[in-house]
Amino acid sequence: MEATRRSFNKDFLLALAADFKKHGAAAIEKVRKTQPAAYLKICALLVPREMQIEHTNRIKQMTDEEIEQAIEAIQTMLAARAGEAAKVIEGTAEPAALPAPNGPSPEAAPEATLEPTKRKPNRLMMDADTAVGPKERKPRQRKMPSPASA
Repeated sequence: MEATRRSFNKDFLLALAADFKKHGAAAIEKVRKTQPAAYLKICALLVPREMQIEHTNRIKQMTDEEIEQAIEAIQTMLAARAGEAAKVIEGTAEPAALPAPNGPSPEAAPEATLEPTKRKPNRLMMDADTAVGPKERKPRQRKMPSPASA
């Protein structure tokens, strides 16, 4: 019985793998286009629920010689990096002012900039309050226990 089950499982998986090689990409694409919810569910099922991460302190496991070699390697890399010619662009920054949001254009007359700008009212927000209307809070009525249950 066990040998038959293993043989069946092996044959089934080999047939499934062969079919997937032929039609797998097309089937996945069809499911993605026609049933996006099923496609996302399959993708989610492939992600492991829990991932075990083990933290090991490699520095504590290193010998003194290994630590000294690592320090020397880091110092060599830092010295090589400091020795490279850095590309520096020299210049001075000129202050530039941007126009105020919703303000007049920079080409506008100076006296126009002193007047406050008028904003258009948001019709959606104006109508939102009147469309629904204020809702009054009503206290919940408590159900009295029936005398039969007491």
